[in-house]
Amino acid sequence: MKVFCGRANPTTGAVEWLEEDENYDYHQEIARSCYADMLNDKDRNAKYFQGIRAAVDRVKERGDRAIVLDIGTGTGLLSMMAATAGADFCYAVEVFKPMADTAVKIVEKNGFSDKIKIINKHSTEVTVGPDGDMQCRANILITELFDTELIGEGALPSYEHAHRCLVQEGCEAVPHRATVYAQLVESQRMWSWNKLFPIHIQAEDSEKVIVSPPEMENCPGAPSVYDIQLNQVSLHDFTPLSDVVTMFSVDFSTPVSRASAYYTVHLEPIKSGKAQVVLSWWDIDMDPAGSIKCTMAPYWVQSTSEDIPWRDHWMQCVYFLPNEELVLQGQSVGLTAFHDDYSVWYKLQKSRNEDTTTAIQVESPVCRCQAHLLWNRPRFGELNDQNRTAQYLQALQKVLKPNSVCLSISDGSLLPVLAHHLGAKQVFTLESSAVSYSLMQKIFKANHLEDKIKIIEKHPELLISSDLEDKKVSLLIGEPFFSTSLLPWHNLYFWYARTALASHLTSDVTILPQSASLHVMIVEFKDLWRIRSLCGTCEGFDVHIMDEMIKNSLDFRESREAEPHPLWEYPCKSISNPLKILIFDFQQTVPKHTIKNEGIINLTKTGKSHGAVLWMEYHLTPSISVTTGLVQVSNEKGYCQWTPHCKQAVFFFSSDTGSEPPIDNPSAVAYTLSFNPKTGNVIMDFKLLD
Repeated sequence: MKVFCGRANPTTGAVEWLEEDENYDYHQEIARSCYADMLNDKDRNAKYFQGIRAAVDRVKERGDRAIVLDIGTGTGLLSMMAATAGADFCYAVEVFKPMADTAVKIVEKNGFSDKIKIINKHSTEVTVGPDGDMQCRANILITELFDTELIGEGALPSYEHAHRCLVQEGCEAVPHRATVYAQLVESQRMWSWNKLFPIHIQAEDSEKVIVSPPEMENCPGAPSVYDIQLNQVSLHDFTPLSDVVTMFSVDFSTPVSRASAYYTVHLEPIKSGKAQVVLSWWDIDMDPAGSIKCTMAPYWVQSTSEDIPWRDHWMQCVYFLPNEELVLQGQSVGLTAFHDDYSVWYKLQKSRNEDTTTAIQVESPVCRCQAHLLWNRPRFGELNDQNRTAQYLQALQKVLKPNSVCLSISDGSLLPVLAHHLGAKQVFTLESSAVSYSLMQKIFKANHLEDKIKIIEKHPELLISSDLEDKKVSLLIGEPFFSTSLLPWHNLYFWYARTALASHLTSDVTILPQSASLHVMIVEFKDLWRIRSLCGTCEGFDVHIMDEMIKNSLDFRESREAEPHPLWEYPCKSISNPLKILIFDFQQTVPKHTIKNEGIINLTKTGKSHGAVLWMEYHLTPSISVTTGLVQVSNEKGYCQWTPHCKQAVFFFSSDTGSEPPIDNPSAVAYTLSFNPKTGNVIMDFKLLD
């Protein structure tokens, strides 16, 4: 049997559904999962164990048998904790079959097969009774159904059903409760991830300003939370306008409702400013007294920032208010948190007389301007980066001529507007999707350019001369940015588009960028290595079988792949100098032959070689380049500085996943990288050398 999986195709700029081996999908699920991250989260595991011991003790003190229901058991870890703590029997539910099969093996290896039953079902399908999956209802409910937003993995529906059908009234729950916190802030940096700021262009005779359309100004934005590592955001990047406030709590030991709800907190701003963003996180109490707490609070809230546990499966939330609102110090405002089954969002009520006890319509925000459908949060930040815009302006000024016929190829780019204001004779922009076409119409209309720049909604290979009014293009421009790109080299779709357009270009056409290069550097991660780290034993339980499962999934393909990560959120130090590996010449069409390079990267600093980071640099002109990766090799803390607008590619070395004995102090790394023009993919291999 085969399955179809979506993969970005750099040769077409589209996400295509490819036929894969039936095991591919589940291997990807395992390889890219958070299982290793969770198993290596010692704070989480220790707190769960403490809470489970306490819950079993409370049941035993009442003279009852301790019957556990563990929903989303994964490896079976929490059930094994319960059995060790003295539970009489555990029903461990896991819907993902490969994971359930692995849990059976792990439970057996640890000697708990007589105390733990793995049920391979969704918890809402579990039956209770003499012929059911469970002989009786449980009196201890253990779950780990949480994501960064707390409820995004369907915790509320699962809890609601469990209380109704699977557990006894008055059951113990681990965790016992969750509490959601919020802080109102002003942050130009974070607000730039949500709205398009005015862009100032110094043309020859006057200053021009690109403004966003009114639909964008009033748009509530994307409906999804922006989950990031807030511990990597500097205190200089935001101004707290309120103290941290408790928004709402969920008691998991009593019936839970999945119904939409809202909670309003009246707060007095501690400073006047523009309320733009709500920062939010949660903690869980493992016991009713709240003495065993696991918190996601960022560093500025915690009493000490030295021992904050690192985790990637639970981070912190950034919520954008529908509009920025001026708040005054000491003048009370109402902050309302709304939630439905799976998501949370916030609104601010400024009126002191507003009656927040009356019914408020609970409706999640939906993008109405289309920009949030095309541009993700980092892309908004990229478009708002004045220094980056200045580089493109400077490059365009070098290559533009009064008679330039300009064609832009990028998804929803502002380059056509820059080219027009800098004096191009005629400007066309190619938009291959209906969303980008519609968005650019709105932007051009807001800037009175609808009759100045022509939008062509076509793929490059379908372009005909009449689309360009029978003119030849003398200046082909691109950032390049394409919304389907996942890895840095996926934006090489620009090269394929340039090749498809060859017949529409003048013989002396100028291409901007003129070329691109792929760079690599060996790094030591402060924490990110943990997501691919072997666990071995976890709280005294043998989980080697899980390690093997992850390793097999990572090695499922003949050549292992790099994966995208926003490295500004994940500190790392360079172990080698950055190295230019491959060059892509956009002046020429895409070659038929493979572009390949191999060699040795010498390690110039001591440290653990966790992996290679790869990124692209686009050379707009011989003297102006834009990076999608490294900005500075070492900042004041000794960590690399990366552009926050793009994800970089990370190739974790195989020794970190146990496929070969690790080399403690490698002196160099051998590499082989090749670009396959037929697929647009970069194939790579690295080997640590003594």
